[in-house]
Amino acid sequence: MARLIGAIGVSHTPTIGYARDRNLSQDPVWKPIFEAFEPLKAWLAEQRPDALVVIYNDHVTSFSFDHYSAFALGVGETYDVADEGGGPRDLPPVPGHAALARWLARAVMAQDFDLSVFQHKPLDHGCLSPLSLLTPPERDAWPIPIVPLQCGVLQFPAPSARRCLNLGRALRKAIDAWPEEARVVVIATGGLSHQVHGERAGFNNTAWDEEFLNLLERDPERLAEMTHADYARLGGFESAEVIMWLIMRGALSGHVVCRHRTYYLPSMTAIATTLYEDEGAAADEAEVARIREEATRQLAGVEALEGTYPFTLEVSGRAYRINRFLQGLIEPAARERFLADPGAAFEAAGLSDEERRLIETRDWRGLIRYGAIFFVLEKLGAVVGAPNPQIYAAMKGMSLEAFQATRNANLTYSVARK
Repeated sequence: MARLIGAIGVSHTPTIGYARDRNLSQDPVWKPIFEAFEPLKAWLAEQRPDALVVIYNDHVTSFSFDHYSAFALGVGETYDVADEGGGPRDLPPVPGHAALARWLARAVMAQDFDLSVFQHKPLDHGCLSPLSLLTPPERDAWPIPIVPLQCGVLQFPAPSARRCLNLGRALRKAIDAWPEEARVVVIATGGLSHQVHGERAGFNNTAWDEEFLNLLERDPERLAEMTHADYARLGGFESAEVIMWLIMRGALSGHVVCRHRTYYLPSMTAIATTLYEDEGAAADEAEVARIREEATRQLAGVEALEGTYPFTLEVSGRAYRINRFLQGLIEPAARERFLADPGAAFEAAGLSDEERRLIETRDWRGLIRYGAIFFVLEKLGAVVGAPNPQIYAAMKGMSLEAFQATRNANLTYSVARK
């Protein structure tokens, strides 16, 4: 089974990435940052983990306020580098550990944490500033795949510190219960003390930062009792993001050893680095078995339902491209392009030959089996003039007339406006 081999806490200020990209490691002002990260980088190289669970918050780059989630877990195969306004950093796409991520989504949700999931969202400095120093790309490739966990800490109400600590505990149980052999490290990013808006901009509190790090190691329960206002008062309003460190701490037992700790305050944001190793007892086998059962219980037996195709994270990942294309038909311009020149629309979307054939031939049953969810099929039906009952009939291998004869009323309808 998987094993958590350690945990890291690091700040994610964009100055870290700025200094790295400009080779400022020997500049007297920037040098302490690089020196603080060096032992963490060396530890990761020595330990050779199979995956990093990176807890971070996006800065209104890939996540915006039209749909803002408390916790969003990345379950994709790869993540591009975000453009935060001046062009993306010169870094390769980051590989995702999709298999572990999808397991964590199931096992954490089985413990009643209702996560959002995402794919194909670029990562901004919240994740990449520290990651580019911890595991810098080698020969245009990152050495360790990640599972990104994005936390919605910018818009209130936001998750409480207590909720974050409890999520970390659920995350640990999910890691322990993954049936595959894997060495995992949990990395929390953010803070420490800083405020970047309003007349209080530039606020820092070194004494509180040191106390926070002490409590994180020795008494995380006290930190869990604090409110967002408490964190804002002591560390500056934006420093409330340090509640993400409690997710990392919750993933550890009560018996941890701090192997590394540094603190540096060069300008706006206090930069800290920490490394913890867990000396707690091994995972309880009965609890591991319970989590494994709970993670699969909700869909247990569904495979016996003939002609039923659950839309799981695995299916969603495999068929993301075609689902995204068909969902895009809700845009008038996309519909016009598709109807005017399907081939060009397919080419622009990068659809495979099989995906193009399924759409061109209106192979409704084939589309479902391939992984297209029904609710994008009815959008395609609306565009091409195929009402819902016609799609249902085709999936059952029946004529529309024969299918309608099995209904209580002969209705024809679709999601089209007319």
